[in-house]
Order: sequence, then C-alpha cells, then structure tokens
Amino acid sequence: MAEADRYVETFVELVRRAATELPPDVVEALQKAREREQQETLAQRALATILNNVDLAREASLPICQDTGTPVVWIHHPIGVSTRELGSAMVEAVRRATAKQYLRPNAVNTFTGKNTGDGTGRGIPLLHFEEWDSPDIEVRLILKGGGSENVSAQYKLPDSRLGAGRDLEGVRRVVLDALVAAQGKGCAPGVLGICIGGDRVSGFEESKRQLLRPLPDTNPVPELAALEETILTQANTLGVGPMGFGGRTTLIGVKIGVLDRLPACYFVTISYMCWADRRAGVRIAEGGEVTWLS
Repeated sequence: MAEADRYVETFVELVRRAATELPPDVVEALQKAREREQQETLAQRALATILNNVDLAREASLPICQDTGTPVVWIHHPIGVSTRELGSAMVEAVRRATAKQYLRPNAVNTFTGKNTGDGTGRGIPLLHFEEWDSPDIEVRLILKGGGSENVSAQYKLPDSRLGAGRDLEGVRRVVLDALVAAQGKGCAPGVLGICIGGDRVSGFEESKRQLLRPLPDTNPVPELAALEETILTQANTLGVGPMGFGGRTTLIGVKIGVLDRLPACYFVTISYMCWADRRAGVRIAEGGEVTWLS
C-alpha cells in the first residue's frame, strides 16, 4: 500500500463533513439571523428554508448545496513528510468523495468544456502546503461555491469613483460597494474574507484563508476588529437581505487579514462566501490519532 493511502479515508471523511455539515457557529449565526427578521417576510422564510435544508443535509449526509464548490485546502506538515504524497491522497479523496456523491462532478476542462467526471482537474482541488514545527499534520478545507466566487472582487486604491483612499476608510467603501454590486447573487447572507495588501494573487489566497476563521472570533489587531464590526453592521443596513429578498441580514461575518505590498500597489481583495459557509479541519497525530476540527 502506498504511503498516501493511509490518509485517503481520513480526507474523504473531511470532505464529507465539509460538504454535508455546517459548522455549529455558522448554524447559530443563521438561526440568530432568522430571529432578527420580521415574521412571514420573504427574508424570514428564506432563512427558515435554509436551516431546514441544513438539517436535512446533515441527517442524510447529503450535500448542503447542489454547487459543491471547489475544494480549497491548506495542509500543515512536519519536515520530512512528502507533500507529493499528501497531495495525491487529497486528490484521491476528492475522487472517492465524488463517487460517494458528497461532491458532484464539478471540474470542467476550460478548453473543451468536457467534465472530467471525477471532481478533479488542473487546479482542483486547490492545495496549499506549509511546513511547521509540530509533528502532526493539520488539514483545513473550505468548499468555495461558484456563485459566491462570481461576486468576489478585487479593488485597486485609490478609487476615485468611490472616493476611496489608501486607508481603512477606503477599504470600508470598496467592500460595501462590492456588496451592493453582488446584491443577492452570492446567496446571502454571506461571509466576507478580505485581504488588504499583497499582490493580485496573494490577495485572493489570503482572503480565502480568512474564511477559515470561526465567526465568533475577534481579530487580534484592534483597528481591524473595529473595521470588521463596522462593515458587518453597515452591510446589514443595506436592505439586500437573505437571497436578495430584502431584510436585516446581508452578512453573518467579516474577516480581514493584511499582507505587505509594493509602494505602487494597494489592493483590497474580497472573497465572498455564501450562507453555505462550508469548512472543516482535521489533525492527524504522529501516531495516527485523528482529531476533528471545526
């Protein structure tokens, strides 16, 4: 048996959990959103339907959404562990998870338009490897849906149209502009992962990494914690609401990270995650013991 095989079934279960079980903090946020909405409005009914769907998916171990998304994976590993073996194990896990219908065949050849048939393809799953000092392996996964990816955005500051300068006020302005442009097309209520700085590639990578953060956490940088709260509060006064039906809940979370930048560039990158904020994690000890992470 190849070295990678010992990880495959654990990774299949990781995918299953992400695809079929929303994290408890996301479920709680959706429940609170339902309670905030006025009774018998389209917004309140949409959230009730979403929560019913979440329960059914968990009970039957079926995908929460028909768009099972792109698996985006971060793997921390100790020195001496082969990233090639870990990557092969994750690709095989996606194939098996697709065969079990936890994922749908979701990879299409861009040139031919032909579906690969097994959920994998060039860049799918998207893998990030980072070596660390721990003897354990830790894997974090999000499933990033196409609808929410379509309304993700990147801005270059200053932006004269919005009067947005190279400061946190400029960041606030472009983020709210992106939400107004998205309306209900991103399957609100959503979660925003935001990166200030970096280049065009690293900005999107970091903004997606921010989506791994639990919704109740607090940014360790006070200025960013305040900005996260401001954007969340102001977004929920826009009236976009669940699925674009209007209402009091357009976002359930905002998470902001910062990368250094070149003097000539000031990018603000926004990764929009839909209400199906699918994330899961696992830690594999040196002796093989498995701990599941939310």
